Amino acid sequence: MEEKGFSKGLARKDLLSIEQLTTEEIWTILRTARSFREVLERPIPIVPSLRGKTIVGLFFEPSTRTALSFALATKRLSGDYQSFSLSSSSVAKGETVLDTLKNIEAMRIDGVVIRHPNPGIGHFLAKRLTCFVINAGDGAHEHPTQALLDIYTAWEKNNYKTLEKKKVLIIGDILNSRVARSDIYGFSKLGAEVALAGPPPLLPPEAKTLGVKIYYQIDDILPEFDIIIALRIQSEREKGLSPIPNLREYRKHYGITRERLKRIRDDTLLFHPGPVNWGVELDFEVSKDIRSTILGQVKNGVAVRMAVLLLLAKGDEI
Repeated sequence: MEEKGFSKGLARKDLLSIEQLTTEEIWTILRTARSFREVLERPIPIVPSLRGKTIVGLFFEPSTRTALSFALATKRLSGDYQSFSLSSSSVAKGETVLDTLKNIEAMRIDGVVIRHPNPGIGHFLAKRLTCFVINAGDGAHEHPTQALLDIYTAWEKNNYKTLEKKKVLIIGDILNSRVARSDIYGFSKLGAEVALAGPPPLLPPEAKTLGVKIYYQIDDILPEFDIIIALRIQSEREKGLSPIPNLREYRKHYGITRERLKRIRDDTLLFHPGPVNWGVELDFEVSKDIRSTILGQVKNGVAVRMAVLLLLAKGDEI
């Protein structure tokens, strides 16, 4: 029974990676998110849990879903969310991120949500700030709240039953994906069996050390999986020559096309963290398929981030 071993809060000040979380902490977040998921269905989806708390969002890379989700999550908890404009800040004048945050922290904030292209930036800042730090994506390292909302969606769709022995296939640009790493750690910690598939140049050298199966073709294996997560081809992270010939070839061998939908079981869940390159990772027919969870993931993202904010902001008070 997955509710065994729940702690009252998280045994840490910050949320920096899924790899660091214990199984009990993951279940604590999921259970808390479930209660907030019910709140979001109310006519007035607001609770006073973070009244008097101030959260600052710093996004050094483009973001729509994650940035807005954290802002909405804070406001649904009656907290104050301030989005940090980098273009008009002292960072643009050469001030370091740490100096900027030290100055912001002096204004009495409670937490920081940060996305940055440099892996490990959240760990660096968390050691030097008193307020809590949430990693909203650091380079190609991790994206913990995306993994948590993916796991929550799988749990919800499984009628809140255990995910042990569920088979998860992650397809695509694993090399550049922080979502893939967080999903591997998260699903594996809950007993699911994770596999990766994609062109060899898009599978990182360390993939075989993560305890996952590796596939280089997908047509024959699709019926085996309970959850299929398609990842975006992140051409903005490519350095030098593209690791794949072209997007048409990628779609031909790894895209979830109209034809491949016929190979996938009726009870399989189809995930994508967004934004989607329609006609590449997914054909548009997937958006209308009953197995698609893309919009459900977005909705659950608010509840999961409400849970994370509450657990970090309240700490031992819970």
